[in-house]
Amino acid sequence: MRTPNRWTMLGLGVAAQAAGCVFMYGLPFLLPAFQEEKGLTLAEAGLLVGAPSAGMLFTLIAWGWVADRYGERLAMTAGLGLAGGFLVAAAFAAHPGVLAALLAFAGASGASANASSGRVVLGWFPKERRGFAMGWRQAAQPLGVAVAGLVTPAVAHVTAALLVMAAICLVTAVAVGLMVVDPPRPPVAPGTRTSSPYTVAALWRVHGASMLLVVPQFVTAGFAVTYLVSERHWDLGTAARVVAVAQFAGAAGRLLCGRWSDLVGSRVGPMRRLALVNGAVMALLAGAVQAGNGLSAALLLAALVISMSGNGLAFTAVSELAGTFWAGRALGAQNTAQNLVAAATPGAMGLFISGSGFAAAFAVAGALAVAAAAATPSGG
Repeated sequence: MRTPNRWTMLGLGVAAQAAGCVFMYGLPFLLPAFQEEKGLTLAEAGLLVGAPSAGMLFTLIAWGWVADRYGERLAMTAGLGLAGGFLVAAAFAAHPGVLAALLAFAGASGASANASSGRVVLGWFPKERRGFAMGWRQAAQPLGVAVAGLVTPAVAHVTAALLVMAAICLVTAVAVGLMVVDPPRPPVAPGTRTSSPYTVAALWRVHGASMLLVVPQFVTAGFAVTYLVSERHWDLGTAARVVAVAQFAGAAGRLLCGRWSDLVGSRVGPMRRLALVNGAVMALLAGAVQAGNGLSAALLLAALVISMSGNGLAFTAVSELAGTFWAGRALGAQNTAQNLVAAATPGAMGLFISGSGFAAAFAVAGALAVAAAAATPSGG
């Protein structure tokens, strides 16, 4: 059989992950429609928006096992197909509780792409190109959010928007099912058990460092608009647009960091150095905010981009440390750990900012980035 083009495989993997991100992270665009059409309060609509992410947490590792055991194509095709079906049902759900449950099931199904698309990168790309390829894979989230931002205002209504999101999942599932080729795997003798990579500390340390690095990323991303509007007196629309552009700059940063790791032949070395830079910029930001310095806005945007840029390094390191037979489960665990911290960070840091101010919150986030550098295993 002819070897498929690895970049085509990567493109399909990115498309699969982006399709899941369209509804998982695109539902916030429907908040006003949920309130108006369903008669919900802001808090109730917020629960609907968070339902896919909540569902995803329960299945990431399980989907990783499916990818490890049965292959990437099956996992992505089945997951996105199920997600599309649940979204179609959600589009016609009358009761908010039923709608929330269906959205949670859609998130639990769409999580398949998170683990499986990473395995595609591990299997089809050689080590010297894997970091750059994983950077593209990690750019799927902002791409999916951008698609959602274009689609949802155009269709306006909840039913139509959910049906469009369902169609994106279903079309992508068909494309993946028809075109993705599972990468080759080393042969294993019948009855042989592959040992767990979690018997060594390095993989645990990458997971731990990644969890710490989620905090500066979500503190800057979650509160940048609030800070610029409330403290620097920016116009809301301007602040939102600038932060959106910074998100795309962060996605480009993931590509550059991936290429950097390919050139130096290490994932954890660049990851550790970037965490130290992250901590230093957060410290400068905290000082500027405390002093009321006008440079605080520029430093905040720089911190946002830097905090996003190293995400792909950790995922590449996890897949390589786990190895072919455990990569799906390890990437599922990586996603689960990061999403748990991401879910807790906005609320916890919102309370902290209310009591202690933005400067203290940025300083704490910077300290956690430095702690992440210390937790990252040595090498490179």
